[in-house]
Amino acid sequence: MIASETQDAWSLFLEYVGERCSATEFTNWLEPIKKVSSHADRIVLEVPNIFVQEYLLDNYKKDLIHFLPLTSSGLPSIEFIIEEPKKKILDPYASDIRAPIAAPQEANSGACQGAFQLNPLYSFDTFIEGPSNQFVKSAALGVAMRPGRSYNPLFIHGGVGLGKTHLLHAIGHHIKEHQPKLKIFSITTEGFINDLVDNLRNKTLDKMKRFYRSLDVLLVDDIQFLQNRVNFEEEFCNTFEALIHQNKQIIITSDKPPGQLNLSERLIARMEWGLVANVGVPDLETRVAILQYKAEQKGIRLPQTIAFFIAEHIYNNVRQLEGAINRLSAYCRMMGLDVTEETVERSLSELFQLAPSKKISVENIIKSVAIIFEVKVSDLKGESRTKDVAFPRQVAMYMAKELINDSLMKLASAFGGKTHSTLLHAWKKISGQLVKDEILRRQIDMARRNLEA
Repeated sequence: MIASETQDAWSLFLEYVGERCSATEFTNWLEPIKKVSSHADRIVLEVPNIFVQEYLLDNYKKDLIHFLPLTSSGLPSIEFIIEEPKKKILDPYASDIRAPIAAPQEANSGACQGAFQLNPLYSFDTFIEGPSNQFVKSAALGVAMRPGRSYNPLFIHGGVGLGKTHLLHAIGHHIKEHQPKLKIFSITTEGFINDLVDNLRNKTLDKMKRFYRSLDVLLVDDIQFLQNRVNFEEEFCNTFEALIHQNKQIIITSDKPPGQLNLSERLIARMEWGLVANVGVPDLETRVAILQYKAEQKGIRLPQTIAFFIAEHIYNNVRQLEGAINRLSAYCRMMGLDVTEETVERSLSELFQLAPSKKISVENIIKSVAIIFEVKVSDLKGESRTKDVAFPRQVAMYMAKELINDSLMKLASAFGGKTHSTLLHAWKKISGQLVKDEILRRQIDMARRNLEA
């Protein structure tokens, strides 16, 4: 490949894959990569972290071969450079930004009363990884290894009991262990609001501001509680911006993505600056792994067949799985029984979730698909033909035909008046893609489980 061709090769590659992947995937993984230089025999790329490098090679090696120079072994000839952190701008109100991590009692003696201690059980080692949370765990680990240098802020969202707080604490533990000089502070949104009220009452708001602006890492849990609190939101946004401008790391959790929160456009835009990652509902195999891990912690032997039996009946979140193990362990020890299917049914029957008897509707299918693919219900019923909307719409149409025994015309009309031929085309396309697309199969399985939950 000659030099002039090489200079445009990376742009051509991005244009090619941009038409074949989702907007979210392109924004999160490909857009952050920068071309540093190009030569006849290689191209030099700058990546924010090692995870982006591995993602590029793992997922696009075959495509890269057609655009970039090759090595003697036939592989893409790429030299990677890890992005260097920008020089930090110190806050004039900050004290020693390299001060040791504030213990809760130290923080309480200063500006903030709402801190929470990191749970020693919530680490990366104890987080059970599966297809639904693999991406968000990798992102969290990347941030923990290089705070302020990769994705900032990191916004983790998902349903109740799926592991958001676990990952938040795991990041804190990892940074505390490997970079003990960094000043970390963890707080709930409710705690932040209470702190602000106390400091306004005591006329010590400047002290609170100096404290927050002295942090290296800020962990904020349950940001959804900031909704409809305009004055508190403004102060949080000011704190947020002050830390971001100093390249200080912020990690936030929520039950919804930023765009679905009733917050100002200014704050939503700030939270979408970095990486927004979803913690999904664990699949069957992941739930089995979680059950066996929790059982091992409790010192009880849980046969795999029993673990599958429980996992098939409890599927909403990890907390319910942990509660099931706690109840089963207590029941077997008090009654002097072994763990069998009979004892499981006897002790856990109240927790078991049955498929709803009500008829599945197209509306519920659309809502379930919208959650999985992170799009709006109105978009799935609308006319948008962009890939990140059109493809989920086709998935919803496929599921409607598969799960509902009704005429194609009636099913199609529920999608904003689409025709039956459109729905049939979508069904055929998704049916063919399911044969070779494992990720799509998992997404549809997850959408079905949401309908059953």
